[in-house]
Amino acid sequence: MAAPSPTTVSLKLLIAPKSQRVLYAEAGKDFVDFLFNIMSLPVGTVVRLLNKQETVGCIRNIYESIENLGSSYMLSKANKDILLNAQGFNFAAYELLLLPSIQPPAYTNLYRCSGNAGQVNCRMYMTNNPGTRCPQCSNLMNISFTFVPSKLGEGFVKGAVTYMITDDLVARPIATSSIVTLLNKYKIKDVGDLEEKVIDLGVNEGVKLLNASMQSKTVFTDVFLENKARGSP
Repeated sequence: MAAPSPTTVSLKLLIAPKSQRVLYAEAGKDFVDFLFNIMSLPVGTVVRLLNKQETVGCIRNIYESIENLGSSYMLSKANKDILLNAQGFNFAAYELLLLPSIQPPAYTNLYRCSGNAGQVNCRMYMTNNPGTRCPQCSNLMNISFTFVPSKLGEGFVKGAVTYMITDDLVARPIATSSIVTLLNKYKIKDVGDLEEKVIDLGVNEGVKLLNASMQSKTVFTDVFLENKARGSP
C-alpha cells in the first residue's frame, strides 16, 4: 500500500520586492509531483475539485448539464457516473497530493470473462460493466481484475533534487544559469536583491494553485502575494 501523502509541502518563494511579483520558487519532489499530477486529471475531476463556480468559460455548464439531465435521457447510469466522476487511465491521478480526496466512479473497475480459464481468446477481452457478455463465449464478464501500479506511491520525478519553478509554472532542476537568465530578464542585478518567503502548502493552497494554473501566467504571484503586481514589470 502506498504511503499516505503528506498534509503539507514546503515551497520557498523568491520575490522581487519592487515589482511585488514572485520570480521563481524552489521546491522538492513533492511539489513537482503535485504539478505534474494535474496533467493526469480528467476535465470532469478538475471541475469538481474547483467546485464548478471557480472554473472559467463554459466548461462548468457542460458538467451541470450532465448532472441535471434526467436518467431517462442517459443510455445508462454508468455513463453519467463515468462522466461526472471521470477517472484518467493513469491511476496515479488518485493519489491527490495537495488536493481533496475524491471517490473514483463505481464503473471504473475492469472485469474479464467468467468462463473456462482454458479459453485463451476470452482473456483478450475486458469490460467495465460486470453485466457484459463475453464476445467470444457469451459468458458473463464478472471476474474482477486487480490493478497493480508499476511504481506504487513513487510519484513522477526523482527526489534529492531541488527544482526551480517559475511564476508561469515552468519546472526544471535548479541551475545557476537559469537563475541568471531570469534575473537578467527582469533586470535584477543580484539574487541578493530578492526576498525569500517560505510557504507551507495544504489542500486549500493546492486548490488555489490548480485554479490559478487554468487562468493565469503569474500563478505564484496571484496566489501568494496580497499586493500582487498588475501587468508586466
